[in-house]
Parts: sequence; structure tokens; C-alpha cells
Amino acid sequence: MDNLSDTLKKLKITAVDKTEDSLEGCLDCLLQALAQNNTETSEKIQASGILQLFASLLTPQSSCKAKVANIIAEVAKNEFMRIPCVDAGLISPLVQLLNSKDQEVLLQTGRALGNICYDSHEGRSAVDQAGGAQIVIDHLRSLCSITDPANEKLLTVFCGMLMNYSNENDSLQAQLINMGVIPTLVKLLGIHCQNAALTEMCLVAFGNLAELESSKEQFASTNIAEELVKLFKKQIEHDKREMIFEVLAPLAENDAIKLQLVEAGLVECLLEIVQQKVDSDKEDDITELKTGSDLMVLLLLGDESMQKLFEGGKGSVFQRVLSWIPSNNHQLQLAGALAIANFARNDANCIHMVDNGIVEKLMDLLDRHVEDGNVTVQHAALSALRNLAIPVINKAKMLSAGVTEAVLKFLKSEMPPVQFKLLGTLRMLIDAQEAAEQLGKNVKLVERLVEWCEAKDHAGVMGESNRLLSALIRHSKSKDVIKTIVQSGGIKHLVTMATSEHVIMQNEALVALALIAALELECLHKEVQDLAFLDVVSKLRSHENKSVAQQASLTEQRLTVES
Repeated sequence: MDNLSDTLKKLKITAVDKTEDSLEGCLDCLLQALAQNNTETSEKIQASGILQLFASLLTPQSSCKAKVANIIAEVAKNEFMRIPCVDAGLISPLVQLLNSKDQEVLLQTGRALGNICYDSHEGRSAVDQAGGAQIVIDHLRSLCSITDPANEKLLTVFCGMLMNYSNENDSLQAQLINMGVIPTLVKLLGIHCQNAALTEMCLVAFGNLAELESSKEQFASTNIAEELVKLFKKQIEHDKREMIFEVLAPLAENDAIKLQLVEAGLVECLLEIVQQKVDSDKEDDITELKTGSDLMVLLLLGDESMQKLFEGGKGSVFQRVLSWIPSNNHQLQLAGALAIANFARNDANCIHMVDNGIVEKLMDLLDRHVEDGNVTVQHAALSALRNLAIPVINKAKMLSAGVTEAVLKFLKSEMPPVQFKLLGTLRMLIDAQEAAEQLGKNVKLVERLVEWCEAKDHAGVMGESNRLLSALIRHSKSKDVIKTIVQSGGIKHLVTMATSEHVIMQNEALVALALIAALELECLHKEVQDLAFLDVVSKLRSHENKSVAQQASLTEQRLTVES
């Protein structure tokens, strides 16, 4: 290290008068010292004030520019050296060197700029102002097709530099996207898929950029789906697959890319993973099973990708997903139920599935989760049943299959997401008078509904409970149901619901109140006086929505006639 102090002194003199030979020797000594102890050497370099002199050694004419850039790359591995490098005015000359034709100069300059940008706002700003990103992207474009090892190393360094430059910085990522970096990186991945380091760098870059909404359209116009699936099929190591998953998940949020991934054969890969990992208790395998099945469900959120995989209910993918529901693995049960809920997004699919026994499979699954069940599985299975109950033709079939009984077992649940789906499923099923009457006389259910009508912390549960109360009255048109609801204290909630900000809910409440007035006012006189019932209804007569105003007038006539 004493030697180092001499070198630094000597360097100060030779850097000024640029004596070539002794300058090279000094720089070699510095590189050696950095290799032995980077941190300590960097501290000494900073203390010596030599950094300021480096700018003059980075000119295109300088014979030692590659070595100086290498030294800067080494010292900038230390966080405390990055701002000093910027302050010493090194960024602008380094960016100028990016115009060099010399591969070694480009490599060391790319490393230096990449390290200075790592986690450093000042470094990034300086590179941005000097226009470094565009030059690097142009290099990537022009060097993209050359596959010799030295060129691949340079491409890897340049990709790394762009990553460090833009990591977790939305505006710089947007800048790179506008410069057209995405198609270039996708092309790189396709050409250099044999090179592990470069492939990995491209994946990290995609992972960063894919988080940005504006990137999705650019990705969709490339063949990224095909390239990623091709790469995925080749990977055996868990970590590499994980990296690809991290890119696939944000990209698959885009519907166009969902379809491209399905067409590129991703689903078959995912099904294979599930089959391989389902019985393993190794942590990596459990993670991969979850990631794979979650991604599968995500692909089904797109209308086109979902319909392509449903194939009229004959699709092998649909059949495989069905087989997940009776499995003993909670993750697969969950993914299977969520997948069914996603397939159940149009009437034709719902009708086909109900006719082919899916309801029984879901009821069996719910049965396995009644006591101390898995909340996410309960929620998913109820979601699927709710969606399946939307087509009119399915309602009677599902009622006779015993769905209401299966669902009512979860009345005691204290989990709002489960309560919400339970209410939604029942509301979908009770269009028929008989079903509404049967449920409306179920005191336990009505009391729970009245309780949930006050769940102020959970607007969804509160809204669904009110709507179900009103639906029980509207569809049953039954005095017994009204009595049950009156005795359980439900009327005040219907009055409140009539003043809801949602027009549909106001209307539903008013129809229910009018029916109560027509069918059962004897038991109601006290309720009417106590609740300022008429005030609420008469105020709604002047509502801006015509159908609400009309319904309020009808309800008011009923109430006044009766009282």
C-alpha cells in the first residue's frame, strides 16, 4: 500500500505531462491494487484528488483511455465513489467514448457508466443529461446479430448498464421504451438464447420494463411470447424458471399478450409443471406449483384466451383444470375453482358446465372446507358457483342440486370475502318464487342478513345483504317472508337502502317496500310511524332518475292507502 501512495504521486505528475510509458505503468499498478483490496484503494484514490485528472485521460486521442475507464469501473463498485465520479466530471467524457470503434474501450466504458449508475440518482441524471442511453441502444441494435463471445460480452455489459440506469425509475424506463429498447431486447433474446449471461440480463430488463403500463403495447407487437415460451421449455433449473415467471406474470396482465402466450404453448408447459410438482414437498417445487397455477388462472382472465382454452368444454386444458378440483392439494383446488369462475364468464360456457356436473364437484370441494376450511378455497368455489348461477336456465338446476344448502353452511363464516360471495350466490339463485320463499322464512339466514346490513366496515357485504333482503321479498311476494323480516328488524335497512346512492338499489328497496305495504301492513303500522317511512319515500318522488321517482310515487300511494 505504501507503493500505492508513490504510484498516486507519480500519476499526478505523469497525468499532466502525459508521459505514455510511465503513465501505463502507474495505471497497471492501480488496477493491481484495486484487485487486491478494492475498498481501501478506492478510498486512497478519492483522498489523492486524482479522479479530477482522469477526465483528461479519457479523450479519444488518449492511448490509455480503456485502462482509465476500467479503473473507474472498479472504483465505482463502491457506493461512496459514485457521486465523486460524477463530481469529477467523468460522465461526459465517458459518454463521448461510447462513440469509439474499439471493443475494449466500449466494454470498459459500459462497465464504468453502469457501475456509476447503480442505485445512484446523481449518476443516472448525469448519464441522462449526457445522452448516454440512446448511444447504447444504437450499439445494441447494430451489434445485435453478431454472436462471437467478445461481442456477446459487450452486449451483456450494455444491457446491464441500461438496467442500472433505469432500475425502479419510471421516467427513465419510459425514456428507454420511447427509444425503442423493447423490440431490440426481444431480438437479442432470440438470437443469443444460448448465452446464459446475456439471456439473464435480457430477462432482468424485461422484468423491470414490464411493470410499466406503457411497455405492454410495445411488448405485444414483438414475438416476446414465443421467445419466452421457447426459453422456458429449455430451462431445468428452478431459479431460471423463476426469472422467466417474473417476466411472464406482469406481461400476462395484457389481454393481447395472454392470447399470444396461449398460442405459443405456455399452457402446456404450466400443466406439465403442475403434474411434476403436485406431490412434492420441496419448497422450490411448492413455489413453482403455486406460480404456475396462478399464471394459468391469469391467462384465463382474457376473454379470447379463455374461450380458446375452453374449446366448447371439450378442450384438454379445461378437462385438466377440472381434475384439479377434487385434488388433495389446496393450491390446486384454489386454482381449479378460480379457473372455473373465469371460464364461467358467458352464458354458453356456464350452461355447458352445469350440464356436465361441475356444480357437484364444487359442492364436494366446499364440503371439504366447512370446518376450519381454507378461506381462499371457500371464496373461490363460491365465486365459481355465483358465476354459474347467472344464466336463468341454470338456476333451477342448481337449486335442485342442493346449492343453497351447501352455501348456507358458510353462514357462520366471519370472513367478509366469503360472506360477500355467499350473499352473491344466494341472490343469483332466488329468482324463483319457491326458492325465495323457502330462504325468506329461514330465520337464521334473515337474522344474519340483518346483522350484516350493519357491517359498516365492509361496504360490499352490507350492500349485498340489503339487496338479498329486498330480493327475498320481491321474488317471494310472501306474507310469511315479510313477517320474518319485520320480526328480525330488517325493515329499517330497506328504508335506508331506498336512500342509497346506487339507483338500482333504491329501486329494489322501493319495490320491496311497496310489496310490504300491499301484503302486510297490519304488522307494520308502528314501523311506518317510527321510521319516517313516508318522508323517505316522498323525497324520492322528485329524484332525478325517472324510474326511481316513478317507483317512489307508486310506493307512496300504496303506503298512504293502507295507513
